[in-house]
Amino acid sequence: MNKKEVAHIRKQFKLDHDLLKVFDILNVYIMKESSEIYHYECQPFALVDREKQELYMGNFKKLLTGELGQKLFEVKFQEDAEEPTRVLLHQGLVTGHTEDWQNLMLLLVEKMLADTKYERDTVVTFVRGEYFRPTRERNDEAERSERDEMFAHPFILCSVNSTEQQKKTLLFDYVEREFKYNVIVDPIVKLSAPEQGFFYPSVTDNASDVNRVLYCSGKANEPNHHFIDQVLNAEKTVTAQEERVIFEEIVKEVAGEQLDAATLAHVYEGIHQVIETNQEEEPPKLDYKDVERLLTASGVEDLTTEKVERAFQTVVDDKNYELKASSVIPKFTSKSIKIDTKVATISVSPQDLKYVKQVNYHGKRCILIEVDEDAVIEGFTLATETL
Repeated sequence: MNKKEVAHIRKQFKLDHDLLKVFDILNVYIMKESSEIYHYECQPFALVDREKQELYMGNFKKLLTGELGQKLFEVKFQEDAEEPTRVLLHQGLVTGHTEDWQNLMLLLVEKMLADTKYERDTVVTFVRGEYFRPTRERNDEAERSERDEMFAHPFILCSVNSTEQQKKTLLFDYVEREFKYNVIVDPIVKLSAPEQGFFYPSVTDNASDVNRVLYCSGKANEPNHHFIDQVLNAEKTVTAQEERVIFEEIVKEVAGEQLDAATLAHVYEGIHQVIETNQEEEPPKLDYKDVERLLTASGVEDLTTEKVERAFQTVVDDKNYELKASSVIPKFTSKSIKIDTKVATISVSPQDLKYVKQVNYHGKRCILIEVDEDAVIEGFTLATETL
C-alpha cells in the first residue's frame, strides 16, 4: 500500500461523498474496571443523526492520517495463527447479514479484551461499507470520463477511542438568577484522537488485498505490537524510527563511529535522489548493494560488497533485508537534523548539512557553520572575526 492509495481512501470519508457508502456502524463500550463489554449497539449508518455522522467521519479521517511507517503500517497476516483474525474479517467482509457481521466484530472485541487492561473506559467503533475507484487513470484527451468505469471495494474500518470525564463547572441560571454547581457524569468519547484501529482489506496496485491489513497507530512510531500480534494476528512491523536506527548501525559497522558532516550530507543527498527519481508505485527500498553504492559515492573508503553484506547480517540478521528509503533519511527540506551540544541545539536540514563542520580551534572543538549572510542575534548583527 502506498501513500497515494492511502490518500485516495482517506479523502472519501466525508458526508455525501458519491464514491463512499457506509452501511452499518457498531459501537462497543468497554468498562476499564472489569475489561468487559458494558453495552453495544448496531444500526444503519444512514439512520445516525447527521451531527453524529460528521463526528464519526472526522474520526475515521483522523485515524487514516499520517505517514506510512510512522502512524500507518501495512502488515501481513500470519500464516500459522490459531483462530486467525484474517478469516473472521473476511467473513465479516462478505456476509450480507448485518447480525452476522455484528457477531463477528464482537468476537474480535473479545480478542481485544484478552490479556489487556484498559486505563480508561474505551469505545470500539466498527463500520462496514464500500468505496469506489476508477478502473483506469483519467485521460483528458479521451471523451470518456474516468468515472465511466468504477469498481467497488468493500471494507471494514475499526477505531479504538478512549473516554474522559467532563470537568466540573460553575453555571449561572438566568431563570432562577443563581449560581449552580454543575456535575456531568457522562464521559466524553474522544473521537478527535483515536488511540488505534485498522482498515481492512489493504490495497496492492489499486486492488483490495485480503492478505494484508492497514494498522493505524494514534502516535507516531508507537504501534501497539500486542494488538498487531494477538488481535490482528499479523506479522511484526518495523517503524520508520527503528529503520533509521538500523541504517545508522549498518553505516557504523562499515564506516566506523565517526563521519564528517560533508560525507553524511552526501549520503542523505544520494538517498533523496533515489526517492525523487523513483518511477514505481511502490516506495523505493535499499538493499546492501544500494547502501554500498551510496556510501562509496559519498567518499567512504575501503568499502566492499562483502563488508556491507556482513553488516546487514550483523545488525538485522538478514543480509537480504531491504530498508525503506524514506525511513532512513530525515525530512530533506526542513530543519529535521538536531545537533545537540552543551551550549546550544542547532537545527539544520539534510541538504544544508554540508555547510556544517566540527573543527579544532586552539585545542577546542567548535562547530563551524558557513553562512551567506550576517548573523543577527536579538536585533544585533554579529561582528565578523578573522581566525
